[in-house]
Amino acid sequence: MHDPALVKAPLGREISYPDAYDASLLFPIDRSTNRAALSLPESWYGADIWNAYEVSWLTPKGKPVVALARFIFPQNSPRLVESKSFKLYLNSFSEERFDSTNTVRTIMQADLSLAAGADVNIELNPLSQPPALEYGSMEGINIDDTDIEISTYEPTPGLLQCLPAGKNISETLVSDLLKSNCPVTGQPDWGSVQVRYTGLQIDRDALLRYIVSLRRHTEFHEHCVEKMYCDIWQACKPTSLFVYARYTRRGGLDINPWRSSEPAHVSHARTARQ
Repeated sequence: MHDPALVKAPLGREISYPDAYDASLLFPIDRSTNRAALSLPESWYGADIWNAYEVSWLTPKGKPVVALARFIFPQNSPRLVESKSFKLYLNSFSEERFDSTNTVRTIMQADLSLAAGADVNIELNPLSQPPALEYGSMEGINIDDTDIEISTYEPTPGLLQCLPAGKNISETLVSDLLKSNCPVTGQPDWGSVQVRYTGLQIDRDALLRYIVSLRRHTEFHEHCVEKMYCDIWQACKPTSLFVYARYTRRGGLDINPWRSSEPAHVSHARTARQ
């Protein structure tokens, strides 16, 4: 457990589900603790995109509304929100009556922005008016089929390297072999990762070995993406870099962080495992 404050988090403890709306359930975690161990770039961009599939509340007449939600936390917010506390918070709406979807959205936006320390963008869509959902593999060249031997399952940035005779190129590489573990419960977190860069050509085998080296690493999703970004940035020194991970759902939530050296548009398409 990297952050001593996590001993107070609801994650990994038996908690009763709330029967009334309660914003105090949210458990913020300072990003600075994890970032202190990283070689951060002078400037970067990004966001943590959460998709929620178990959102519900009651109309003034007591009829349930069920909805899908997307929450976008800015990368520069001083705090992230621990996932189990987020789930408990969302479930605290389920027995409460609200006059409209917009009322629920406004409350959530105020609570989450306060917890994160920056404005959180929220899309809230009742299933009676479902949003258009995209599905597909992450765009790029999948590097998983290479026949290589791997024996390192702890984070090893030294594995990363550029091709000795490589040229400056722009390419997008993808792997579905990302796995890390919750720093509190030890439960596995499975994901796909997309690396887009411009610079000396990265050794794809080395990149895959590095991604797999996170297999026994214990860190939150957001922290893992920041680690990957910083390690690639330091090892390969690209002129531009974009790292985006889409993790599988746990507890009705999936988390999809991205970090980039420049402003970027990201696809919200769900992968086959999401």
